[in-house]
Amino acid sequence: MKVAAIGDNCIDVYPRLGKKYPTGNAVDTGVNLQKLGIPTSIISTTGDDENGRWMLSCLNSEGLDISHLKVGRGPTAITYMDMNGLDRVHGEYCEGVLENIVFDEEDIRFAASHDLVHTALWGKAEKVLPEIKKRGAKISFDYADRLDHELVETTLPYVDYGFYSYKQRDEFIENFLKDKVNHGMKIAVSTFGEKGSLAWDGKRFYEFGIFPAKTVNTVGAGDSFIAGFLYGILTNMPIEKALEKGAKIASEVVSVFEPWVQNK
Repeated sequence: MKVAAIGDNCIDVYPRLGKKYPTGNAVDTGVNLQKLGIPTSIISTTGDDENGRWMLSCLNSEGLDISHLKVGRGPTAITYMDMNGLDRVHGEYCEGVLENIVFDEEDIRFAASHDLVHTALWGKAEKVLPEIKKRGAKISFDYADRLDHELVETTLPYVDYGFYSYKQRDEFIENFLKDKVNHGMKIAVSTFGEKGSLAWDGKRFYEFGIFPAKTVNTVGAGDSFIAGFLYGILTNMPIEKALEKGAKIASEVVSVFEPWVQNK
């Protein structure tokens, strides 16, 4: 089994703390999948600056396939961050080369050669999902907490595994997940932060809590949960075990400052 993560990559910079790391929804999910033993490719565009070279070096050292991580003319995307206690504070975002990112026919062909293709709300890959789906790959999509975003509905015909962030289990989210599966998804999943997660597969709900962790930074928690869950699905775990795996990986990631646990 192999996965392609298509979408964004950027550098999170904490000027006050003197820290930075490579990240992005596609990057964080992809690295965590690779660490779990699932061969993973990154399809994106980084800059031709020092940050872009750092991005390529980091992902290459993690063992990901970066053959389709293009280098564009211009700066790598940067998000300026800060911390308020344990809470992340998002500052200015400089989109850099991602402003004009394009996924071409070769990217589509390459993505579709994988068993599963993962993307996210800000990955700008929604236009190529129909063709990727048509060529036989399964698709997962991270919608974050934007449950009313237009892409929630427009991408629905092409998504097998949808991930959403919400406050808690209630009637609204139960009906929301049911609706997504009724319209074509295989499994719809919602995470609730410290309140665990919930999945619906068209037959029943599955629920799991969390693994207690000493939280250092919640960055990457959602992407790492998704990586753990997808690992479970790709290795034929029962859905409740996939939720458990997602929670386990997320607990490990929030206990470090970066969005994935560094190699020792």
